[in-house]
Amino acid sequence: MTSTTTAAGTSGQVPPPTEHLGHVIFITAAAAMGGFLFGYDSSVINGAVEAIRSKYDIGSAALAQVIAIALIGCAIGAATAGRIADRIGRIRCMQISSVLFTISAIGSALPFALWDLAMWRIIGGFAIGMASVIGPAYIAEVSPPAYRGRLASFQQGAIVLGIAISQLVNYGILQAANGDQRGHLIGLEAWQVMLGVMVIPAVIYGLLSFAIPESPRFLLAVGRDKEARSVLAEVEAKGTDLDARMNQIRTAMHREHKASFRDLLSSKRGRMPNFMPIVWIGIGLSAFQQLVGINVAFYYSATLWQSVGIDPTSSFLYSFTTSIVNIIGTVIAMIFVDRIGRRPLALIGSTGMTIALALEAWAFSSKHGATLPNAEGTVALVAAHCFVLFFALSWGVVVWVFLGEMFPNKIRAAALGVAASAQWIANWAITASFPSLADWNLSGTYVIYTCFALASIPFVLLFVKETKGKSLEEMG
Repeated sequence: MTSTTTAAGTSGQVPPPTEHLGHVIFITAAAAMGGFLFGYDSSVINGAVEAIRSKYDIGSAALAQVIAIALIGCAIGAATAGRIADRIGRIRCMQISSVLFTISAIGSALPFALWDLAMWRIIGGFAIGMASVIGPAYIAEVSPPAYRGRLASFQQGAIVLGIAISQLVNYGILQAANGDQRGHLIGLEAWQVMLGVMVIPAVIYGLLSFAIPESPRFLLAVGRDKEARSVLAEVEAKGTDLDARMNQIRTAMHREHKASFRDLLSSKRGRMPNFMPIVWIGIGLSAFQQLVGINVAFYYSATLWQSVGIDPTSSFLYSFTTSIVNIIGTVIAMIFVDRIGRRPLALIGSTGMTIALALEAWAFSSKHGATLPNAEGTVALVAAHCFVLFFALSWGVVVWVFLGEMFPNKIRAAALGVAASAQWIANWAITASFPSLADWNLSGTYVIYTCFALASIPFVLLFVKETKGKSLEEMG
């Protein structure tokens, strides 16, 4: 990135020197640990679903609410994180998130009632919601435009790594408990140990937050110019005029004010106040990312595989293979997001997901049932992995990149909070409804997800603009 606005985002950008890039990668990876916590929490509960059902003797609807209730906390945390970060800084928000998630992990491992477990999950959800907003915003603010897409994709990369690690840990714990989710280890049931292990990544996230600098934009906003200059010297290209770069950021900030919910509204004479179009686009991207049903593959995959004839222990192994596919797809997206752009990846992913979900719907419609080793069961297994692959190489990454880039500076924090909240609400709707929908008609459930994947194609074509290579100051 050069020191002038006109050069920013062009193909002639000067990339940062190797030693600077390594430092920026470390900073980005530390901030993305919030994504790791989200991924870990999303998948670790997969190993506890049937044990919670058994221990508390509850039906599908009640079980779904306990599993999904953390997402309500996520929505609240995401909605408030932007304002909190503007007041106390990005790093302090990360540290608060770490503490809350640590408390949640301990409480979730030692519940004395069902409502108690739900409460700890809400607290953990609030922490994850905060991290889900602060991570992309912070990464976008410290990343040079030439690398911002790939660095922003670290958020999704951390999510999928968290999913894979949690499934591997769950598998190990289950093996130690002789394949019984309610088997005893260190004085606790296996599922409680699974939830308690979340303390480890939560503490690591907090420790890493002390090793990375505050956002230069926040530092300039609160008058800590010397510190902001020092941070810019660590992340900008060698030879960049740091004073000119600081003036560029100041100029952009002087044209803006602290964003509030009201600033996101576009009120025309004779009409009710409504969100600005760009905010609706962000909400749409967030909603479509979840409405295709991706988190069914991570919250309920062990249960789903058991329904097609796989024994409980092996079902955890199949869930882990899904996570490996998820990681492969994410790496593909990280390689190509800055080369071919965000929109093309989104369209490729939507097409692939539509086909894969349609095949799953067909497989589950068989009157004989989609069980292995028959053809329908095989198609369901392969299509499920293909669905995860196409999601990972597209919407899993590009939505986080878009949300960190697409909003004008003056509304970025507030708009990102609203969009992220929409994502959590859509996630909750899918997660809470799946058990009951599956009891009603599993094939019909996948038809619904197929329709959402198909609808995402015209949405991207008509409303989403490419942000590849543009500086944040160019967004409006």
